[in-house]
Amino acid sequence: MMIVGIDPGASGALAFFNMEAMTIEIVDMPIIEIERGGKTKREISPHFVAAAIRDFKPNVAWIEKVGAMPGQGVSSMFQFGRGVGLVEGVLAGLNVPLNYVTPQAWQKAVSVRGGKDGSRLRAVELFPAYASLFRLKKWDGRSDAALIAWYGATR
Repeated sequence: MMIVGIDPGASGALAFFNMEAMTIEIVDMPIIEIERGGKTKREISPHFVAAAIRDFKPNVAWIEKVGAMPGQGVSSMFQFGRGVGLVEGVLAGLNVPLNYVTPQAWQKAVSVRGGKDGSRLRAVELFPAYASLFRLKKWDGRSDAALIAWYGATR
């Protein structure tokens, strides 16, 4: 069974976990840069998300159920919600069953200790052969997606 765990932000990732082979493959959230109003905006590309999901053919998806964060601007929150909706739409269009999990639930279930580095540390503990995928702090979306996939595999 192939499970995809998704950290849905622009700095997030898709983690494809093959339960039989015990392998994991990470795809950083596919982003395109668009010029709008004289500014360059980063947006999730539904076409590239769809291509990744088609390539790996997951049986089920688990996505982090997130809401507004304190101090986040209206425009950035709208853009984040739009990105989540794009991912949900792609999964629905490709007939991949979708489940939601809150950050608190998956972090507790997979025993994440303290903060973003806690997530990276736990991902390395569970997937030691793939430690290089999680080595940089900016790759915390990868570790979150991998742990969400692990969470889904244990349900």
